[in-house]
Amino acid sequence: MTLTKDESGAQTPDPVDAYTPSARRLERERHKRARSRRATAIAAVSTLVTAVVLYLVVVNAPGWPRTKETFFDGQYAREALPKILEGLWLNVRLLLICGAAVLVLGMLIAVARTLRGPVFFPLRVLAAAYTDFFRGLPLIINLMIVVLGVPALRLQGVTVDPVWLGGTALTLTYSAYVAEVFRAGIESIHPSQRAAARSLGLSNRQALRYVVLPQAVRRQVPPLLNDLVSLQKDTGLVSIGGAVDAVRAADIIVGRSLNYTPYIVAGLVFVALTIPMTRFTDWVTARMDRQRAQGGIA
Repeated sequence: MTLTKDESGAQTPDPVDAYTPSARRLERERHKRARSRRATAIAAVSTLVTAVVLYLVVVNAPGWPRTKETFFDGQYAREALPKILEGLWLNVRLLLICGAAVLVLGMLIAVARTLRGPVFFPLRVLAAAYTDFFRGLPLIINLMIVVLGVPALRLQGVTVDPVWLGGTALTLTYSAYVAEVFRAGIESIHPSQRAAARSLGLSNRQALRYVVLPQAVRRQVPPLLNDLVSLQKDTGLVSIGGAVDAVRAADIIVGRSLNYTPYIVAGLVFVALTIPMTRFTDWVTARMDRQRAQGGIA
């Protein structure tokens, strides 16, 4: 490369020696752009055709007029939306509180299941029994047992608030799933990591805290976010105990009007709340995959 001096005396590359792409490279790039435009156009046309076909099939169905009146009435949608949004705030609070509790409890259960030594055998058995039981028990049954069964015991000092009881049931169920996610992450760390930490003078507890858990959590971020997305949707199940969330608000209007449009509105609100977290999960997953492919994640 030839260097030339400008008026200030600084050396800059000679423009004559500047890189110029070859004709073959330019042709290849033009071909890629044309192929990308063609693929985009085909995808747009196929999507439009599919949407039109589905629309014609639905609107030409024999029962469409009655279905439209029962499920897609604009008047009831406008009436239900403010009340559903007001109830949605309860779902958001449940997501934040239960999500934090699930992460903490799930981590403790996962650590208990991975403790070594015969002295910890009873703890490992209890942790395994917990995860097996609550992963096998349907969430709706767990909610009914906790929300309806705990008040029937009439225990002193135990709340009968359906919001707290419903949140407890959600935490019990989802902590079992999250515990398995954490355990998978812990067991995916190669034993040499723990051995290296021990050789540096760290105790077993320090090796777990400073070496194993940070790597395990980082690896399991995408599935953890997926569990939080599921938790976000299932917060609507607390309505079975009478808590007025978005689903219960829609149910109240449906019971009064016998029109099911509020259910559609509530469903769309949950979808709108879930999509950003889902897209964020996809972005995190893709980012971590790229870093792992480049050797950026241990």
